[in-house]
Amino acid sequence: MAREYVCPGKIDTFGQIGIDLVIGKRQGPYIFDTDGKRLIDLHINGGVFNLGHRHPELIEILIAALGKTDIGNHHFASEARALLAHKLAEKTPGDLRYTVFASSGSEAVDIAIKTARWATKRRQIVSLNKGYHGSTGISGNVGDPQNMDYFLSRGSKEEYEHVPFNDLPAMENILARKEAAAVIMETIPATYGFPLPADGYLNHVRELCHKYGSLYIADEVQTGLGRTGQLWGVTTFGVIPDILVTGKGLSGGLYPISATVISEKWGGWLTENGFGHVSTFGGAEPGCHVASRVLDICSDPALLASVRKHATILGEGFADLKSRYSFLKEVRQCGLVIGLKYDDPLGAVSMCKALYENGIWAMIAGFDYSVMQCKPWLFLDRPLIDDILTRFNKALNICTHNPPFK
Repeated sequence: MAREYVCPGKIDTFGQIGIDLVIGKRQGPYIFDTDGKRLIDLHINGGVFNLGHRHPELIEILIAALGKTDIGNHHFASEARALLAHKLAEKTPGDLRYTVFASSGSEAVDIAIKTARWATKRRQIVSLNKGYHGSTGISGNVGDPQNMDYFLSRGSKEEYEHVPFNDLPAMENILARKEAAAVIMETIPATYGFPLPADGYLNHVRELCHKYGSLYIADEVQTGLGRTGQLWGVTTFGVIPDILVTGKGLSGGLYPISATVISEKWGGWLTENGFGHVSTFGGAEPGCHVASRVLDICSDPALLASVRKHATILGEGFADLKSRYSFLKEVRQCGLVIGLKYDDPLGAVSMCKALYENGIWAMIAGFDYSVMQCKPWLFLDRPLIDDILTRFNKALNICTHNPPFK
């Protein structure tokens, strides 16, 4: 039925690599197909399930909220929305203060870019080749243009410029024209396969933005909320943005919500024109109750210390596998943001199938099929690490000797 009424192309694509997954039960770090086969979820929808599937406490909070509230009215003040916005102001870096809520990361990125354009009175946005920030109108254009070309929706070069990751001269060449409203980057680009920023790169970009009058927008949708061992990925690299975007995991995997957090200096439109951007479902009250607790959990020093500890153990395990299998070419890691690059242009496709057959679901990097995204839940422990590495060992053995795809 899904093939007939939802998205035939997506189902057919996974079918071609032997994956016909229909998710049934799900709990913690695991998903189960409708026949009961258990899979360790290392995709977690890009970070939606940072805290696992069906987190018991978050379910209780959502049920309690539904017992006394509903979506609410976005035009009026809301206690739940105000408390969450205050908490975001306290827990984000620098002087970020105002929050505009939305339902998805794409919408939150759109809000960030509209804010930068209003604040600087410039239109151009600079982003990265092979970047991804969503699929709506503005957010789609700041990502890699291939999908916008497909839908005849690509913006002009005067509005959107793309530069290579880690290329500071290319970045300065664009910013020096003083036409760019903002630079937007994922702290570690996910769909590109999690290449790590070179030493000092993000800080240098931030300095260039300041030098040439552009804003720095940190897209923390995938790298935020504890995944790097700090609450925010940019904090790991010592960067203070003008605007920060978060989403996915903010939902607790239960109620869609995203947020654009803006410094007081650049958020003047919220005072000048409170109706400049409206979102019917942005900051829905049940979602705010869940997200508030998500922030508490993800900023817990004990959890962040555990993430750092177990990320080190998992990284050592992958390094050992790399030493034994030439098929595993590179391990890219910052906390529990992990990209595994294989020695074959379709290496991640082969590993995706081999891992699926061995009880793991992990996703291919959308713009580089030689790289696999590996994102365990944040409550990682030693037994689960050992289980993951054992299953990777089996999959690597298969792909080394008889890769399913070439």
